[in-house]
Amino acid sequence: MDKDMNYGSDYHYIPATSIGSGVSTQVLPDLLCHTIQIVNIMLVGNPNSNDFVLVDAGMPDSANEIISVTEERFGSNSSPKAIILTHGHFDHVGTVVDLVKHWDVPVYAHEQELPFLTGNMAYPEPDSTVEGGMIAKMSPMFPNEPIDLSKHIEILPADGSIPHMPGFEWIHTPGHTPGHVSLFREEDRSLLAGDAFVTVKQEDLYKVLTQQQDISGPPRYFTTDWKAAKHSVEKLEKMNPHIAITGHGLPITGEFLTNGLRKLAKEFDQMAIPDYGKFVDKNIH
Repeated sequence: MDKDMNYGSDYHYIPATSIGSGVSTQVLPDLLCHTIQIVNIMLVGNPNSNDFVLVDAGMPDSANEIISVTEERFGSNSSPKAIILTHGHFDHVGTVVDLVKHWDVPVYAHEQELPFLTGNMAYPEPDSTVEGGMIAKMSPMFPNEPIDLSKHIEILPADGSIPHMPGFEWIHTPGHTPGHVSLFREEDRSLLAGDAFVTVKQEDLYKVLTQQQDISGPPRYFTTDWKAAKHSVEKLEKMNPHIAITGHGLPITGEFLTNGLRKLAKEFDQMAIPDYGKFVDKNIH
């Protein structure tokens, strides 16, 4: 196993949690969403098969929990065929090095996310001054240094397909990060949105703790390009998803999703773009 893989030098456990932590929700027979503290991971594949993938890799120090949720669903010593990353923020790659060492599987991400996953580039520091609430204020303590997956990271296929996820396509939904992707299955209109939009107001400590549902734009303290973020939400709304699992908050379906996403796309400037913050370009309001 490659000894070169490592986390950023500032990676550490973050003492933030919600009432949803540790809860698994089977959204569809082949889609399981599991909440690690304040972020979701997804296992995609039928439980009676050994052909499945893990989407996103949770918070730092949660590898044992992810392995145990995986083995509970797919059997002891089971391992996914691959790990797919929607993006490289610390709460979506928090255990990826440990999981690759444990399972020896490839990791896939968008080409524009690779600098942040190969140790070459750090994301901009999170914006603790952004309008929004307590979690934004806490964001300077979040790990931000790039992890290095070395030779274990691969670029998602250019044709939009996703390895070991038949029926799903990846959609480039930048804004929150340059190479952010969302995953969509046309057949049943299932969307794994990552942080392109979320179903809890992620800056608001009370809402995060209680997981109060609320279709919301991407987490503000980490989103650097609001113009691109808006286009991404508009793109996803046009796809008319029937089920959405987002990076933060509970999975949603039906009219709540349709109406909420339509409203977010239409009123993105008012609902999602903060009134102030270092990444807010006054020209986009």
